[in-house]
Amino acid sequence: MSEADYFKNMKHDRNDPNPFLAIFMDTSIPFDEEAKAIYLRDCSSKTRQFLLPLLRPLARLAIILLQIYKSVVPNALTSSKALHRVLYWGMKTFVSPSANHMILRHFYLGSEVLQFIRDNVPGVDVTMNPLKPTNLEPVKDDLFLIHDLNLYNFIINLNRELRDKGLEVKKRDRLNFGAITSTRIPIEPMPDRWTNFLDLTSAIEIFTPVYQMFLTDNDFWRATNSLQLDETVGLLASKIIGSNDRLALINNKHPMVPLTTLRAGFRLVLHGLATEQLHALLIELKHKQEHADLSWNRG
Repeated sequence: MSEADYFKNMKHDRNDPNPFLAIFMDTSIPFDEEAKAIYLRDCSSKTRQFLLPLLRPLARLAIILLQIYKSVVPNALTSSKALHRVLYWGMKTFVSPSANHMILRHFYLGSEVLQFIRDNVPGVDVTMNPLKPTNLEPVKDDLFLIHDLNLYNFIINLNRELRDKGLEVKKRDRLNFGAITSTRIPIEPMPDRWTNFLDLTSAIEIFTPVYQMFLTDNDFWRATNSLQLDETVGLLASKIIGSNDRLALINNKHPMVPLTTLRAGFRLVLHGLATEQLHALLIELKHKQEHADLSWNRG
């Protein structure tokens, strides 16, 4: 049985409706059906319900204490290699299969969204560095850090190309969907031992101060500020497709108003959802364009 079937076969009690069933059945938010089911089942886990309320204030206290420590010794104990080894071990040992699946899927989708934008801005020459992990091994190779760097470098290089060549991001009558995978993302089965119990949100809350501890203060600040580029990416995509009606759920807002690092874990979850929604919208548009082409050829 697929993850989506879990909700499709769920009985509906009118006197006690399941909130996650309601969200799953709602189609107003673009989202891959299987990924949506995986995420919602993760949200309904006991660790998220009972452990997260305890973990979140402790994690935020750790961020405050590390911020003070890093202001005194900003480069102490910094090692991206050590960080990603710890993240790999933590994901392999403690994070649930569904949460690991969603994390790896995020890197995959994020790379495709940036490639889609580049492919639909004629005349620009932006070198890409796609990240498409299908198992946990690539985490050890600075996966999280490279993901942030890719986003910044893409925005900087794209806009330099636009400025230097006098180009503009415009609506495309025919979109290039070559970068967008509309079939199942080939994520391999994740570790599923008794220790793999942490839900996605709890894992992110725990990993955020760990991320801060092993990075310089500048690197951590840059990483958290990258979350506010969600709106930038959304605006670029909306210009290309000629509509922003379904991009209103982006919650990491104005990139010119940097936020503190305190709520970075929560904002990281919103960042993942924004990527999922945009990618699902692009798949929807891809299918519509393919259907229109098929109808044209038949006619």
